[in-house]
Amino acid sequence: MTRKSWDEYFLDIAEQVSARSTCNRLHVGCVIVKDKHIIATGYNGSIHGHDHCEDAGCLLGDDNRCHRTIHAETNACLHADRDSLKGATAYVTHEPCENCSKILAQVGIKRIVYRHAYPNKWNRYFLKDLEVVHMPPQPVQSN
Repeated sequence: MTRKSWDEYFLDIAEQVSARSTCNRLHVGCVIVKDKHIIATGYNGSIHGHDHCEDAGCLLGDDNRCHRTIHAETNACLHADRDSLKGATAYVTHEPCENCSKILAQVGIKRIVYRHAYPNKWNRYFLKDLEVVHMPPQPVQSN
């Protein structure tokens, strides 16, 4: 058995974090890592004390995105020490939206690794100075 790469390892953890999501539309997880140590995690969910999508339904906008939740990347940044974010890598289950792209760039994240494409015409403007790696899921091989 081949040992997983660090990128695969942390993406797998992001998938586990996404299981905590309270949004019916999409479960997203984010793990922020620096020097191979996890410094923060986040998943998409409602503001503390507010209704969750799984209880009250999603608030879908014209862009078909749920506006009830705070995105996983934002939650991870909010739960981290600001200084620890500089130079870190964000492992995310889904490609960041334009707002999360701006936040990740602003806090000093230097690398983003994501599993599922979620194309957005605006995020490339805010990710231009970051290394962005798409690592799609590998097909399961049967024996």
